[in-house]
Amino acid sequence: QVQLVETGGGLVQAGGSLRLSCAASGRTFSRYTVGWFRQAPGKEREFVAAISWSGGMTFYADSVKGRFTISRDNAKNMVYLQMNSLKPEDMAVYYCATASRPYYSGSYYTVAFYDYWGQGTQVTVSS
Repeated sequence: QVQLVETGGGLVQAGGSLRLSCAASGRTFSRYTVGWFRQAPGKEREFVAAISWSGGMTFYADSVKGRFTISRDNAKNMVYLQMNSLKPEDMAVYYCATASRPYYSGSYYTVAFYDYWGQGTQVTVSS
């Protein structure tokens, strides 16, 4: 019902910036909440950020707070993750995900909350 495609990953030096994009298609009702997660080799997929349907509420993991910004443009069916001051520990595959429920209906910071996932985009940070 929903298809997600992440783009914008790549190689960046520590301290640099990247902007990830997530293009969504399909039924709008499945996109109330959008989250970004990341997964490094040998580690579990972890929460990075989430945003409400209107974009009025945003949430961040402590590890990225103050450095990353999540935003969305519903008219363009796009969600973004602006990543600044990147660190080697940010290196991972980044995934966008959508939920067919509002953020306040459950635990938006867990994988199980979301219904659809993109294929992921690799972010590599060199030191």
